[in-house]
Amino acid sequence: MKRGHKQLLVVGDRVLVAPERGESKTKVGLFLPPGVLEKEDVRGGIVVALGPGQPLPPPQEEQEPWKQEYRAGRFMPMQVQAGDYALFFRKAAIEITFEDEQFLVVPYGAILVLVREGRAKDRKVPDELPPEI
Repeated sequence: MKRGHKQLLVVGDRVLVAPERGESKTKVGLFLPPGVLEKEDVRGGIVVALGPGQPLPPPQEEQEPWKQEYRAGRFMPMQVQAGDYALFFRKAAIEITFEDEQFLVVPYGAILVLVREGRAKDRKVPDELPPEI
């Protein structure tokens, strides 16, 4: 993610999230103090950037470690994509400020669910669920 002349790189299996602002009022119009929102266990936000994934060791069957492919980094890809809405454990997230903007760095393992706009290409769930019996 670039801002001006600086670039923010996410490493490993971490995800950079622009946090969602919590509701400061109840449905009836009462204002909530900031401490109430901090007690929630789950938080949400839009995924802005992500790291390459979990590093994998070199292949064991490779017999020629001097080859360039042997030293190239290999990573297990993540399911998350930039633009997804992620729900994650609040206590696992770390707050950072980059160019006067607040972000959260969330480990991949702390993400509970993703909401993605559009349809996935390799979707295996049918469009309509069968009627309940």
